[in-house]
Amino acid sequence: MSTHRPLRPGPVVCVGETMAALAPDPLGPLDGADLLRVDIAGAESNVALYLADHGIPARWVSAVGDDPFGRRVRARIAAGGVDVSGVRTDPQRPTGLLLKDPGPRGRGTRVHYHRAGSAASALTPDVLDDPAVAGAALVHLSGITPALSPGCRALVERALRPDRPWPVSFDVNHRPALWDGRSAADVLRRLADRADIVLVGLDEAQALWGDGITDAERVRDLLSGPRVLVVKDGDRAATAFVGAAAHSVPALKVRVAEPVGAGDAFAAGFLSGLLRQLPVNRALRLGHLTAASALRVAADHGPLPDPALVAALLDADEETWRAAVID
Repeated sequence: MSTHRPLRPGPVVCVGETMAALAPDPLGPLDGADLLRVDIAGAESNVALYLADHGIPARWVSAVGDDPFGRRVRARIAAGGVDVSGVRTDPQRPTGLLLKDPGPRGRGTRVHYHRAGSAASALTPDVLDDPAVAGAALVHLSGITPALSPGCRALVERALRPDRPWPVSFDVNHRPALWDGRSAADVLRRLADRADIVLVGLDEAQALWGDGITDAERVRDLLSGPRVLVVKDGDRAATAFVGAAAHSVPALKVRVAEPVGAGDAFAAGFLSGLLRQLPVNRALRLGHLTAASALRVAADHGPLPDPALVAALLDADEETWRAAVID
């Protein structure tokens, strides 16, 4: 069990790969597309962008290639109000690329990666010595990074070392395609149990750690180390365990355009709530409201709901919350 570190003033530093992303325009199966829209996609930069939307200082630390995609990625994230001073340009390796293949009505999207040998996959633990990481209020990581290369795994291991100076939030974010036959279960369980704040989907916990994970409480039994553990149960609810106390908030009803990126948005909303010292139930509500931003658009990052609506729903009674629909 880790020694828990309190959240403190300063930026949230999000470390991980962001890629150029190509998706059919209009949305539909990739094999029938005539046009592809160029966007960007990365779990940790998604979190940074939504944190910035919420007024939380955010930095993204990574590497991109010295190529047009790398310049596009850096410019888009900087335009969202995120500090990119810790992003390296690698002249030898390319920026990663992914292709989205949406199913009917934008559901069941498959993702095809072209990121082997990318600039970000060559990151090593020394990235944590960058001045951009110093003074972090929180370092945010995901289970994607340790799957990219031995150096990236060593980076995450070092960030979670017992004598680290910063608290760490860790989104399990299991991506089976990245593990290429390697077992992710033990690695991700060990890393998650060292973090201060952990987010995981109930479905991915079941896929990783077996059918015995029947509900959020069983996930907490497995991951007892984190001070805060959030278990997301799809479009049903999210439950936060803070020590032994459990807090559950039902998900909002949302018109879904495309689901990719919603988990990152939820993480950013929830972390924003904690950093603003909101009660846990309200932090969970802010997570759901932010997830709605990603669900309503085809890209990973969309505009937050109207601020007046957000404020009203954060303070709403249970009946009003359950009846709310985000179009």
